[in-house]
Amino acid sequence: MTANRRKVVLYNPDAVFFTMPLALLAIGSELDPDKYEVVIIDGRLEADATSAVTDALDGAVCLGVTVLTGAPIADALRVSRTAKAAFPDVPIVWGGWHPSMFGSDCLKEDCVDVTVQAQGEATFNEIVSRLVANKSLEGCCGCSFKQADGSIRVNPPRALIPLEAFRSHNYDLIPVERYFDLKGKRQLDYISSQGCNFRCAFCSDPFVYGRKWVGLEPASIVRMLKELWQKYRFDDVNFQDETFFTKRARVEAMARAIVDSEMEFTWAATMRADQGKRLPDDVWQLCKESGMRRLLVGVESGDPELLKRIKKDVTLEKILHTAERMRELDIAGIFPFIVGFPDESDASVDATIRFARRLRRMSPEFETPIFYFKPYPGSEIVNESVASGFQLPDSLAEWSEFDYVAGLPGPWVTPEKFELIERYKFFLDFAFQRPNGLAWLQKIAQLRVERLDFRWPVEMRLLQRLRPAEKLS
Repeated sequence: MTANRRKVVLYNPDAVFFTMPLALLAIGSELDPDKYEVVIIDGRLEADATSAVTDALDGAVCLGVTVLTGAPIADALRVSRTAKAAFPDVPIVWGGWHPSMFGSDCLKEDCVDVTVQAQGEATFNEIVSRLVANKSLEGCCGCSFKQADGSIRVNPPRALIPLEAFRSHNYDLIPVERYFDLKGKRQLDYISSQGCNFRCAFCSDPFVYGRKWVGLEPASIVRMLKELWQKYRFDDVNFQDETFFTKRARVEAMARAIVDSEMEFTWAATMRADQGKRLPDDVWQLCKESGMRRLLVGVESGDPELLKRIKKDVTLEKILHTAERMRELDIAGIFPFIVGFPDESDASVDATIRFARRLRRMSPEFETPIFYFKPYPGSEIVNESVASGFQLPDSLAEWSEFDYVAGLPGPWVTPEKFELIERYKFFLDFAFQRPNGLAWLQKIAQLRVERLDFRWPVEMRLLQRLRPAEKLS
């Protein structure tokens, strides 16, 4: 640490995948580099993350931790408790999805002093400035904090700020090459927008962002990507936006600028089916020319009535239209489904299974993962379920055991239905994989999927032993 700068330590908890810590990049980059030295420590990269954090905390203004619901909470708690024991006077600030929804609950932990709700760049910047000046956090919008007497103060929310108002993300704050090595590919993670305008009843985005969306201008995106490409020579960009195609003109201008820049990389992003339906053919072609290789298109259900119930605001016709355009342009696709919504009928689950099969048949480059509805906090359906008597976890320890990606389904899925879905997921995926040396087993799997007959799945048990599934969370 230089003599004229104050140190701020940021921690990313341990997790399964090696996506770059974009949340910490965002808040760390917004701090004035002439005033602050930002130290980002990633629990996935350290042999002893706790020691790395405590070693860095001497003289720090604060420790900031980004916290997702689920297993990362346990690591965040472990590191935060150790840090607080070693440096009791260093404030610990939690931000991210879980503190955005349960800011006051997180503050019940002795090791957490401040929580940030929703967009964190401006809020964290103000928190750090106030801490340096030894000023109260009273009135600091977008955060909650623990007062001297232990009581909790919840400040007003902070309005969503346009991303152009913030500094560009400084990737020098993280060891980019290490992430490339761990990913096994030179893939850059990048986020060009925040929030979501849509109202899906199973999602917490409407609660966190109030159905607001802000995005960088195309020129800013391409300028930053070119600087990063010239420095790191990545060959793929994974856009981490919730809804990348929210503004058609923005995507079109970005794609054209990438083509004109002569940069050579592919990219993947998210798209809603209604956005794909509205996208003109020439823009589809332009995106493909600019390197678009894969889209993630949330389907959620093959039952039109359930799609209305969960307020997805798409139709099966729009999903098929988007999938067909992707197939024609040889664009890979991930089409996630969700089953096990409260009171979902067997007929609805069956419709989802059949629609997933229809999409999976369209292209060997399409994937149709099926997840179980989990009562993720902040969503409309969960609020309804809680009002009807469903109990959410009531402590951070319980939330740390909450797996919203993998694991067992909620109480709305019977053991029989769970067994059927698990077998279907396995055989559907295996049946339509590219040739893998087990053609005769793939033929059997294809027959099973065609007939929806998953009795006595001996070959599934064998293959699961030979090829254990990758951990999702």
